[in-house]
Amino acid sequence: MGAAATTPASVAAPFQRYPAIDVRDGRVVRLAQGDYARETRYGDDPLALIRDYAAQGADWLHLVDLDAARAGGYTLAPLLQRIAGSTGLRVQTGGGVRCRDDVARILEAGAARVVVGSLAVRQTDTVLAWIAEFGAERITVALDARQDDAGIWRLPVHGWTETAAETLDDLAVRFADGGLIHLLSTDIARDGMLSGPNLSLYRHLRAIAPSLQVQASGGVRELADIPAARAQGCAGIVLGRALLEGRFSLPEALAC
Repeated sequence: MGAAATTPASVAAPFQRYPAIDVRDGRVVRLAQGDYARETRYGDDPLALIRDYAAQGADWLHLVDLDAARAGGYTLAPLLQRIAGSTGLRVQTGGGVRCRDDVARILEAGAARVVVGSLAVRQTDTVLAWIAEFGAERITVALDARQDDAGIWRLPVHGWTETAAETLDDLAVRFADGGLIHLLSTDIARDGMLSGPNLSLYRHLRAIAPSLQVQASGGVRELADIPAARAQGCAGIVLGRALLEGRFSLPEALAC
């Protein structure tokens, strides 16, 4: 499969748990299926919660700027700097990434990886160039997908209101061939719904692009979902609403 076959993605890596913090208007929130009208608030101090996760043993944090995801222009650089300076966490973060300078600024603010979503669908060649420039370990591509009636995984963009012409299969293989290591994929139907991750989606991704280190995201509801995702070949799992609502603790998830 071209360049991807020789990347570090083919080497076994530790299975990562990513506690997730979504920030909107300075608050910790979760959206149901990406709908800004279906917001649940979990606190007014993201940094306090992040420090708590670090104290509980987290290595990584998945941080999303929901304001920027809709309007563009990443706004969490000051928070990112404080996280990097006070917690020791490695941060994977995105929201509103539109250009090369956005990537550079987020990395300079202390991110370990920049998450690129809609732009990876709409301007794939641009994002492939960023992978080459900044390094494959510094970019995570997020391909949020919805399965149509024919069983094809489609890629909604622009806040999940439009559907791209290319499919998830098309882009997963194209990015793998272009050197991508880290792919995060969410089944939109399960996002924030506590219905369990879509294991068949991750099994499918591993089959069509085995060089990718796939992160499961969306629907996690119980501890058993963590080893289940790992058994499908995932390299990590994002823990959002279930962790915020205390369905299990972070130490339990790390030990699972």
